[in-house]
Amino acid sequence: MKSIDLPDVQASPSNMHFRLTRVGVTGVKKLVNIHRPNREVIPLTVKMDLFVDLPAKQKGSHMSRNIELVSEFLEIEEKQPVKDLESFCAYIAKKLLEKHEYANYSEVKAEADYFLERIAPSGKKILEPYKLVAEAKADKRGNIRKLIGVKVIGMTTCPCAMEIIRKIGGYKKEVVPPTHNQRNITTVMIEVPGDNNIVDANDLIDIAERSFSSPTYSLLKRGEEGELVYNAHKNPKFVEDVVRDILRAIIERYKELPDDVIVVVRSESEESIHKHNAFAERVTTLGELRR
Repeated sequence: MKSIDLPDVQASPSNMHFRLTRVGVTGVKKLVNIHRPNREVIPLTVKMDLFVDLPAKQKGSHMSRNIELVSEFLEIEEKQPVKDLESFCAYIAKKLLEKHEYANYSEVKAEADYFLERIAPSGKKILEPYKLVAEAKADKRGNIRKLIGVKVIGMTTCPCAMEIIRKIGGYKKEVVPPTHNQRNITTVMIEVPGDNNIVDANDLIDIAERSFSSPTYSLLKRGEEGELVYNAHKNPKFVEDVVRDILRAIIERYKELPDDVIVVVRSESEESIHKHNAFAERVTTLGELRR
């Protein structure tokens, strides 16, 4: 077939001179092998969003370059192993600026299913599902910021309804009254400065689970269900309490990290007696939390 000189429509001038802050592709799925320091290899099915900014003078972004870049990296992965998800995002963010010579900013977000062995109330070992999340942002000046995080599901019990029921029912202080429950979904993210390996996803999962009224489990027998619900009622929490407990635990756990490290804690309780949910969030730095 005779070669044809095809037009580059994306590179043509824009007739509306507005810069766009993020243009790219979302929902890209790839298999990424994470090579841990102990030589353990963890295969992750990663869903990614990849963006660059677009100057006002240009009509469109060359989005196929984003997919091409990820595929190229995975082909050479054995020579350049990925040590963690946030480093993978940082590498791709840096290379996006090389692929898109007109861009000044890039951003990569990633999410993957992740499993940890846990001990159920019965004493049995079970694998519990979590989400790993990571993101990286880069600019043409060479600045790169990367964050690692987790999404964790737990349980909260409402302290407000509990105390109202205590009053209505005349429960004594030592008695645990009933209240309504929520399934809580919490995201915890911390910036990882440089090649710092202090922040570990497993630690973030532990911090989140300790901040709920109770962790939840995939498998519970009848007696275990009763014990879990009872213990959760002895530890009632608002969604605000969950976020604040996590922030306090982060300060205590990561004393060696610098003040400018970004911290994101986001928590949503799915209400059982309302048609809406309860939400709380803090986006801050370690320095602000330490004051």
